[in-house]
Amino acid sequence: MEKSTVNNFKYTKTIRIWLIIGLIMLIGQVVIGGITRLTGSGLSITKWDIITGVIPPLNAEEWVNEFELYKETPQFHKINSTFTIQDFKFIYFWEYFHRLWVRSLGFIFLIPFIIFVLKKQLDFYLIKRLGIVILLTILTASAGWIMVQSGLVNRPWVNAYKLTIHFTLAVLVIWAMVKTVSDVYLLGSKINIPSKKIVSYVIGIAFVQMIVAGVMAGMKAGLYYPTWPDMNGEFVPGVLSNSTNWDWHNMINYDSYLFAPALIQFTHRMLAYILAAATIYLFFKLRNVVEEASKKWLNSTLILVWVQIALGILTVLNVEGKIPLFFGVSHQLIGLLYFMGLLFLYDSLRKQKA
Repeated sequence: MEKSTVNNFKYTKTIRIWLIIGLIMLIGQVVIGGITRLTGSGLSITKWDIITGVIPPLNAEEWVNEFELYKETPQFHKINSTFTIQDFKFIYFWEYFHRLWVRSLGFIFLIPFIIFVLKKQLDFYLIKRLGIVILLTILTASAGWIMVQSGLVNRPWVNAYKLTIHFTLAVLVIWAMVKTVSDVYLLGSKINIPSKKIVSYVIGIAFVQMIVAGVMAGMKAGLYYPTWPDMNGEFVPGVLSNSTNWDWHNMINYDSYLFAPALIQFTHRMLAYILAAATIYLFFKLRNVVEEASKKWLNSTLILVWVQIALGILTVLNVEGKIPLFFGVSHQLIGLLYFMGLLFLYDSLRKQKA
């Protein structure tokens, strides 16, 4: 059986495939989370039953009971008061699927993990790396429930900042998993490329952009300025020019004041332009000094950043009272893949393939 080595410990091909499946499922979880958010489904299940929550309503009576619980939420009273039980079943499906997927992730990770440990096919290093992934996943799930609770009292949607914490933790889970996969797949002696520092700077900017994207999604900031390249006829929204608007009250009460959504969308746009420029610079800086494996990641990031910007523009221009589902989810997915591409690029610069 084909094996790879880290710190002189041999990993089987089965373990490497298992790690890739885990990474793909984590990406899927983020995508499903995006669909759940954009379809307004996240508050459809008002309980968090880790065990019994696996089983959805199975008959008409159980569906009615779940619907009655949803009718007690602010979202139903303020937004979805005309919902029928069929409408409710649609949003219930996406939240249920989102939770079921993360439970499935737990089984796919935990059961093989125990088997591999018992068979002594994992060394302490990989156990530690996977332990970090599992811990971050638990934190992400816990933050998700705290986020949901914020939308069950008074407000008809979740708190933007709690959503951002949930999303940021999900990104950190994927970051930790990418690092783990890189350590298992990209092996050998380290290459001393000073330019890898530039990659780390771009990764830092991209991570900040992911956080800003989470805040933007939570504030529904994309709805306020559905134009491009201007923002409702202005390059810099006028509300940002008024110094009296720059206070925490406006940031906290983002539902009531235009300042916070304007600031977040403007920041999101500017960071996108900066990332595009940085990625182009990275491409021309490294294309003739890196190995073929690194060049593939370098090319991928250049393509993905432009696809991502195009999707962002299309998302904004197709806003009609709500974020368009296809463009919104695609924008989130490509943004994540771009970030992962940068991470793999950085690791490929550090290591030679075995």
